[in-house]
Amino acid sequence: MDSVSSSSSSFISTFSLHHSPLRRLSSSPRLLRINSAVVEERITNPNDSNDHRRIKPKTLHKSLSSPTKPRPQMNLATALFTTVEDVINTFIDPPSRPSVDPKHVLSDNFAPVLDELPPTDCEIIHGSLPPSLNGAYIRNGPNPQFLPRGPYHLFDGDGMLHAIRIHNGKATLCSRYVKTYKYNVEKQNGAPVLPNVFSGFNGVTASVARGALSAVRVLTGQFNPVNGIGLANTSLAFFSNRLFALGESDLPYAVRLTNNGDIETIGRCDFDGKLSMSMTAHPKTDPITGETFAFRYGPVPPFLTYFRFDSAGKKQRDVPVFSMTSPSFLHDFAITERNAIFAEIQLGMRTNPMDLVLEGGSPVGADKGKTPRLGVIPKYAGDESEMKWFEIPGFNIIHAINAWDEDDGNAVVLIAPNIMSIEHTLERMDLVHALVEKVRIDLVTGIVSRHPISARNLDFAVINPALLGRQSKYVYAAIGDPMPKISGVVKLDVSKGDRDDCTVARRMYGPGCYGGEPFFVAKDPSNPEAEEDDGYVVTYVHDEVTGESKFLVMDAKSPELEIVAAVRLPRRVPYGFHGLFVKESDLNKL
Repeated sequence: MDSVSSSSSSFISTFSLHHSPLRRLSSSPRLLRINSAVVEERITNPNDSNDHRRIKPKTLHKSLSSPTKPRPQMNLATALFTTVEDVINTFIDPPSRPSVDPKHVLSDNFAPVLDELPPTDCEIIHGSLPPSLNGAYIRNGPNPQFLPRGPYHLFDGDGMLHAIRIHNGKATLCSRYVKTYKYNVEKQNGAPVLPNVFSGFNGVTASVARGALSAVRVLTGQFNPVNGIGLANTSLAFFSNRLFALGESDLPYAVRLTNNGDIETIGRCDFDGKLSMSMTAHPKTDPITGETFAFRYGPVPPFLTYFRFDSAGKKQRDVPVFSMTSPSFLHDFAITERNAIFAEIQLGMRTNPMDLVLEGGSPVGADKGKTPRLGVIPKYAGDESEMKWFEIPGFNIIHAINAWDEDDGNAVVLIAPNIMSIEHTLERMDLVHALVEKVRIDLVTGIVSRHPISARNLDFAVINPALLGRQSKYVYAAIGDPMPKISGVVKLDVSKGDRDDCTVARRMYGPGCYGGEPFFVAKDPSNPEAEEDDGYVVTYVHDEVTGESKFLVMDAKSPELEIVAAVRLPRRVPYGFHGLFVKESDLNKL
């Protein structure tokens, strides 16, 4: 979520169009053009010699569901409620702002794919897939089941998983929805039923109208919010030998990959009834102990609740944190060997009803008069009595990259992108600049020191997961151009001095080419002597000129993050959020 591209003479030079590997490796004609009205889709068969075959464009802007499959017959109640929803969308709360206008939000490769993709063979067009990638790279992201007829925010789409299964140098791609309660209810009704959380409650009038309609839907039995209203569209996590699709407004959904690379949803998971309401989309699994640490947040006290799972996946008791005094947008956090670190930022629920009446807009907004804080609590705390808060003016983080202890546990270090214009986070992502900073807190004296690591607009950053919570040297971060589009990836060395540029490698995808969050995969994760950056950086990349999507494998040690393998995907993969790599041995445990 960022903007404002920065450049420096010390950065490695950008590749030109003629030297872009994405351009050089692409030989297919234009496969896809998307705007608010037209989508052209084609599934590429590696064995099909007719590369210039095109499918007639499909008009979507007046459709409520995908034109590729028949919509279930609406019953009378659904038709009536849909008519009322149309009245709200047209007269009470039309999508008047670009951030919630589907014609803007779903343009280019943000447009949804029209249906699921069963496991389909992929073509390797450059290099070869290394043995250490035997397993699956899976990325989550929004893909609305029904094209929106009213306000729609980028965060509102149904979760769809795009998994590339790799085995013995061959690859298959599969794209499947997470079969959430919301997805199943709306599929059965043939129309949207649950309101959009991020775009459906703009101002008091719209909130009352949609709230009343939702209440009637509940009373008539169309849906039961007790079963969850989440989208599971944000990320994935593998812990306790289970794979979960996550969204912070609901419980995790357990999923699995079959032997042939297909994706199946097992169901919503409450961990034997011990997990209630919701859980962060960014849990942290300690690579040494196997324990997983997580939290939930909400609009009423306690605004933060911290908890953990033991290595067997058994949830431990909640630790409510009442010292967080206002509802903050708490998307991510960090752990060290000894502590958990939470950020109370300026973005949160707008609690003054008059502001909503007079100004309208989303119920989530920025409070510029609030001073951001970092809270540090022992990882195994039984209550919040040992929580310490430290004010850090102007430090607003959405994502955390890593953290570790120093000075025998008397200090903590946090690496995270600082959102410089937090008020634009939800409304104008293109105006946001994320500056990666290194923050050190002396837990004894309370002294806080901080310095930037790179001037670039960087977010969606990862490390070697084996060093989570321990001191790490390298960070792999996505370059916003501006966000939410990602034009390349950089490698940072955070061990450099306070005044040094920490960029040590860079890969730009080329003009018109945009990717997603990078992910680091170690060549030999079982080797304790392996160097931290001995591995690969993987991601999906889409060429908006040719309409082609690829899976890229880059050498993490190379000063240019050299591409060692490129896989042409049989269908485009829309831009999305977070992903992970699951190795073969772990897939076999699912």
